[in-house]
Amino acid sequence: MSKTILITGASSGIGKATAQHFQKQGWNVIATMRSPEKDKELNDLENVQLEKLDVLDLASIETAINNGISRFGKIDTLLNNAGYGAYGPLESFPRENIVRQFNTNVIGLMDVTKAIIPHFRKNKSGVIVNISSIGGQMTFPLGSLYHGTKFAVEGISESLHYEMKEIGVKVKIVEPGFIATDFGGRSFDFQAGDIEGYQPLIGALMKQWQNPNNTVSPPSLVAEVIYTAVTDGTNQLRYRAGEDANFLLDSRKKMSDAEFFQMMNSQMEK
Repeated sequence: MSKTILITGASSGIGKATAQHFQKQGWNVIATMRSPEKDKELNDLENVQLEKLDVLDLASIETAINNGISRFGKIDTLLNNAGYGAYGPLESFPRENIVRQFNTNVIGLMDVTKAIIPHFRKNKSGVIVNISSIGGQMTFPLGSLYHGTKFAVEGISESLHYEMKEIGVKVKIVEPGFIATDFGGRSFDFQAGDIEGYQPLIGALMKQWQNPNNTVSPPSLVAEVIYTAVTDGTNQLRYRAGEDANFLLDSRKKMSDAEFFQMMNSQMEK
């Protein structure tokens, strides 16, 4: 009997690539997104069910989970992928943007997870995969909001790892580096503002991000790492995705704060 995965944020990028990868491996896929009517690829795949789900809407979460169970009988894996990045000086962000960033990346993730746990507990099995980032273990300038949410995801997942083990459920964290997705488009909220003191740093960061020599991995690579995390049968918690993830996270672990900050600052040519 085929296993089933429910994916949030499956309309593009990592979510869509993961839906396609699991479907090719013979899994049933519940691909959720805010506007499933706009999908032009996943709906044509066998054993893929599109569901409307907004992580900020509790009713849509319950409906998507129930519809998926009704069709496939059981959900074996949850992939919490929905999210976006807010970058810029904290001083430049309206409070509503701050609240939206944490509601989407943290509270939404917890609401979806909480909604599916009773199903996993009943079956005494399941895998929860939370998409974090290298930004859940280290930071870039101007990312206090985004990194705050990803550090939270890491803590939530690590603690959840203990209690879910008691009911037969595994918790995994995937930490991608820079990925070639639309993160710079609709999944990115950049508030540069016009406060003079921050503009040199903003310019330096944008220049660094647009460096053609940066290592950027395709979403399909992350999908493969997610598949490994789900199917390897281990209790391993963290999985990295991308050469840059390995380099930066290894550097962060080996270096002191001062050494790491010096390395990062040296790359910010103002």
